[in-house]
Amino acid sequence: MLDRRQFLSACAGGLAFSGGLAVSGSFPQIASAEESVSSAGGPVSAGDLVASGSPVSASAIRPGKAKHVIQIWMWGGPSHLETFDPKPGAGPAYCGTWDSPLVTNVPQMEISQSLPELARCADLYSCIRTMTHETNHHESASYRMQTGRMPGEKVFPNLGAVISKMRGYDAGYDSPIPPYVVLTTGQGRFSESGFLGARYKPFITGGDPSKTPFLVSGYVLPGIDQARQARRQELLRNLDSWGNAHSSGHELLDEVLSARQNAFQLISGTAAETFDLGKETDSVRDAYGRNWFGQSCLMARRLVERGVPYITINYRGWDTHKRHFETLTRRQPEWDVGLAMLLKDLRDRNLLDETIIWWGGEFGRTPKIQTEPPWFGGRGHFGRCFSVMLAGGGFQGGKIVGKSDETGEHVAERPVWPQDLLGSIYWQMGIDPTAKMPNEKGFDLPIMDPPSENGWLTELMDAA
Repeated sequence: MLDRRQFLSACAGGLAFSGGLAVSGSFPQIASAEESVSSAGGPVSAGDLVASGSPVSASAIRPGKAKHVIQIWMWGGPSHLETFDPKPGAGPAYCGTWDSPLVTNVPQMEISQSLPELARCADLYSCIRTMTHETNHHESASYRMQTGRMPGEKVFPNLGAVISKMRGYDAGYDSPIPPYVVLTTGQGRFSESGFLGARYKPFITGGDPSKTPFLVSGYVLPGIDQARQARRQELLRNLDSWGNAHSSGHELLDEVLSARQNAFQLISGTAAETFDLGKETDSVRDAYGRNWFGQSCLMARRLVERGVPYITINYRGWDTHKRHFETLTRRQPEWDVGLAMLLKDLRDRNLLDETIIWWGGEFGRTPKIQTEPPWFGGRGHFGRCFSVMLAGGGFQGGKIVGKSDETGEHVAERPVWPQDLLGSIYWQMGIDPTAKMPNEKGFDLPIMDPPSENGWLTELMDAA
């Protein structure tokens, strides 16, 4: 850590500094540092803004109805029996006392008794009841669900990273807000950007959107208003004597100074205003729910309005090995309200048709309740058969895909594998999943593996 005297000395000596980003005057080190960044995760940085990506082939792009994806990632794995595939006839060993599913506003579709708000708007989404991959470990199941691939020698990028590349900076995306945003903590199961590299990592906001202010990493700093930020920027600009003297006509220096300016834009102007939920009315904030998840949903809607292609809400706490029903009784209401409001709000703003929402986790939970100690009514990991919710972006609402057996333990009709789901999302986003994956490693690979024998989710896709 630098003290005040060292800091001012460094600035006077030509250090390009802005908003917590320090770039030394030895410019070749920038590229080597960027190349050495670990692929284990972390937000995008201004160093990534200097880097260039491999070009996106025109053959990979097609007309698509969707422009954005909001991923509701139920970290840990939610139970399908207590969400979108209730089994009231299976008996107490499977459904406990939760044996009264709700009839939705769509005939023949029932969902859990704990989701009354979603029951009232089931026409806006569809339930996939037969997701399957038979992987019961968090890390490998998360990788499987988010990349569509089996773990192997290569670390593939997840859906968000690929869309960040195909619909982000390499495709002309021009915004101080990165094209891939995670609210509010990293997933930590695997490297999201894989072999695509650090440029396509998600920006992880940190903070809590239900607090005032929402302290977004690199955008909103505690106790520092916009006027003070502007004064700091002016001071640093005046102190950077070396940069001021050499900026004209120095290509690499110009890029660094541009990155510095971009970094400052992150914490000023319309970018910072996007994260200011105080711009919303109290009635809207109340309708989403004054809690972390509800306000994250509201934040996701604002990011869609700003044109961000991929947003993930990383919703932790669904690894319910112990006291499963106690946890659900406490926590299900907040995401029922928040997700239902997000669907309706996007619809009312004419944004749902261009925004895909997919809800789910790495797997489901064991259908038979584990009543013995130390679980006391818990459910374990279960990848053989589980549920995903899909809405918007050209996917029809009010539909059910697949059928599980009477206890929810096996797929009875129409299994849906991860590559079927992700390939369908790519297609709706105007990305041909069979096209080659653009990458600087030279790998000759398709964007997504071929679908299973049942194919993509064409039964949910609107006619072109």
